[in-house]
Amino acid sequence: MCHTELDEIEGRTPPPRLPVVLGHQVVGRVEQLGPGTRVLRLGDRVGIGWIYASCGQCEYCESGTENLCSEFRATGRDADGGYAEYMVVPERFAYPIPDIFTDAEAAPLLCAGAIGYRSLRLTGLQDGQRLGLTGFGASAHLVLKMVRHRYPRAEVYVFARNPAERAFALELGAAWAGDTTDAAPEQLHAIIDTTPAWKPVVEALRNLLPGGRLVINAIRKEDVDKGALLQLDYPTHLWMEREIKSVANVARRDVVEFLQLAAEIPIRPAVEEFPLEDANQALMELKTQKIRGAKVLRIG
Repeated sequence: MCHTELDEIEGRTPPPRLPVVLGHQVVGRVEQLGPGTRVLRLGDRVGIGWIYASCGQCEYCESGTENLCSEFRATGRDADGGYAEYMVVPERFAYPIPDIFTDAEAAPLLCAGAIGYRSLRLTGLQDGQRLGLTGFGASAHLVLKMVRHRYPRAEVYVFARNPAERAFALELGAAWAGDTTDAAPEQLHAIIDTTPAWKPVVEALRNLLPGGRLVINAIRKEDVDKGALLQLDYPTHLWMEREIKSVANVARRDVVEFLQLAAEIPIRPAVEEFPLEDANQALMELKTQKIRGAKVLRIG
């Protein structure tokens, strides 16, 4: 399950095709093959992420950035997703799942993990530098694990409203954890924001070193605190070549490379399973920030 599904339900994403089945972190087995299938076989275990399809012909698709394609289609928004017993997907957007993972462990990797991987790449972080994470849900806790593996001398600083999330971050090896309004003990080279609100973005910019980059990993921001936008002060938040970069979806490369990296580490996501009939309860817990790792629906 993903906060984006709340954004769809509550109207913060581009309007979905209605009716639509939600779910874009899907693990299952191939039951039928369509005409022209060349790679997958019946019974293969595959995963499906947020990217469902793209045109395959534009400059973005040809350069491996099909996440920017004008005909990008999202699983569970523009096409039926995984809150169901069966779904259909183009073969090139279904990814073999490494045997090391259970279904429940693999599911969060397909969005929270892949988008976290893309966000980390976009920070340009180098070993020995300091990274901030604003919000500490499904994606951020996987980023922390990636950083500890790929950049063993890097320190991670976590900003989260929920004391339980802060404690969880410290358990996983964060150098420091504080509230979203706190100042980090050291200024940071890069920060990844995964929150649904604007205020943490403004607060995060104060913690960046000169030349630092804030990467926003969100499709939409809630409007409840848009007054925070008016508090953006150029010399305080952006002067000294600080920059803000957004993350737009994921490309196939992100999913493939991240699954390989996750198996190599290996990353074992913290998961809480719910039966499909309890999907509304799980969504409500996601909305109210009752998060420890990722929430996974078990179907069948």
